[in-house]
Amino acid sequence: MTDASDNRSFPLQEFLGFTIVKGDGTGTASLDLDDRHHNPNGVAHGSVAFALMDTAMGAAAVSVIAEDHTCATIEMHTRFHRPAVDGALTARATVLTAGSRVVQLECKTTDDDGQLVASSTGSFAVLRPRPG
Repeated sequence: MTDASDNRSFPLQEFLGFTIVKGDGTGTASLDLDDRHHNPNGVAHGSVAFALMDTAMGAAAVSVIAEDHTCATIEMHTRFHRPAVDGALTARATVLTAGSRVVQLECKTTDDDGQLVASSTGSFAVLRPRPG
C-alpha cells in the first residue's frame, strides 16, 4: 500500500482528521475518535463510519482505474453492527470487480479490538476525463 497523502486532501477529511492509504485494489481510511465524532448519545455518529467507508472504497476504486480517470459513488448499502466510543476506527475496502464503467467494492470498519463496527458494499462510477 502507498500513502495517499500525496493526493489532495479535502475539507471533510481535514475536519474529521482521517488518513487515507490506497493499494492495488484496496483502500484504508482511519481516524482516532474524539468528541467531534460523537452523537448526542456519546458514541461515534454513523456518518463517521460511513464517510470512512465511502473514502476507503473511493481510494480502492481509484487504484484500479486509469490514472487520468476519477470515480464517484453510485450507491452504498451500509450496516451498523456495534457502537464505537473511543480509540481508532479503520475502514478497509476491497475491489470485488472492476469494469470499464463501474467498480464494485466491499468495506469493513473495525475498532481497536478488531470488532466489526460497520460494513458496506458499494458501486462507484468510473468517470473519464472531459475533452478539453
